[in-house]
Amino acid sequence: METVILIIHLLIALAMVGAILLQKSEGGALGMGGSGGGGGGGMGGFMSGRQAGDLLTRTTAILATCFFITSFVLAILGGAGRESTSILDAAPAPSTIPTAPTEPAAPVSK
Repeated sequence: METVILIIHLLIALAMVGAILLQKSEGGALGMGGSGGGGGGGMGGFMSGRQAGDLLTRTTAILATCFFITSFVLAILGGAGRESTSILDAAPAPSTIPTAPTEPAAPVSK
């Protein structure tokens, strides 16, 4: 079961990377984004730039949600058979019963 979810998790991660890389860059700092790439909407005019952006944004959001869900499931499955340990459980408990004071040693004479 854990192996199947792990494979699905990896496929979702790869699909999410692909969806992110397909999105148009909004930053113009490197001169890469912008409108200088042949005009109207990639894919031969099948979808406008806005439609493609909305589709990729929605796809990325769905893939990210699935990624988080599979991450939580894998975390739960990974810790399912383990016994909970704590540092406080390993420390010796302090004695709560008061002990009688011992006789003081005789003073040292000079």
